Amino acid sequence: MLEQNAAKILAQLTPNDLVLDIGGWACPFNRANWVMDSQPYETRGFYETIGMPRQQGGAREHFTVDTWVQRDICDREPFPFADRQFDFVICSHTLEDVRDPLWVCSEMIRVGKRGYIEVPSRVAESARGWEHHRIAGLSHHRWLIDVQHRRIEFLHKNHCIHSHWRFSLPRTYLRNLPEDRKVRWLFWEDSFEFSERMIHGLAELQAELEQYVQSVRPYNTVRLEIDGVARRTANFAKRFYGGIVRRLRRVT
Repeated sequence: MLEQNAAKILAQLTPNDLVLDIGGWACPFNRANWVMDSQPYETRGFYETIGMPRQQGGAREHFTVDTWVQRDICDREPFPFADRQFDFVICSHTLEDVRDPLWVCSEMIRVGKRGYIEVPSRVAESARGWEHHRIAGLSHHRWLIDVQHRRIEFLHKNHCIHSHWRFSLPRTYLRNLPEDRKVRWLFWEDSFEFSERMIHGLAELQAELEQYVQSVRPYNTVRLEIDGVARRTANFAKRFYGGIVRRLRRVT
């Protein structure tokens, strides 16, 4: 959606506004005066190198090799900018990738007066078939993200989401999902709220994933009942035969 929201962003900017793009390497926002990313300036525009032409934020790059800051944005060192240095900060499709999005959010608020954030929606990240028919979302994404009003909530994308169809949405759901529902975005001014939601225990996490899926697109009740019977039968067989093996080991 950044391509479509770019016009809204540009309409908010004056020629003298200073703009920062955080994590813009694959598709930098051309109106940005500064870009900060872990990859070097010379390799910018990754999407174009793989045959996906992308141009956003105008036809001319406002940043240069001297205003391209190459560094790990999650190294817990303050960004090399002054408080409120930038009139506008863009962070598009970056927070889902990084190991510490809370730090990036805090620094974004520190150095910027207002900005724009875009991330994959939780519903898209929970659907199979985006990259692989057995993988929910994209394999390199670390977070399931909810954006509501002025608040962003991060939930660690545990690998168990790929382990059973009950914890993710089917490929058919993603195939029919409108483009504007595959992402979430936030225009913010002055600040916004952000937090990590922590769930402890595998059973609790699986319950949360299953509940979310059922709230979005409920699976057929009969299918769930059959699956439940199959899992209970498998658990019983595992305990039964496991007990026999343990007894035989004691005898021998």
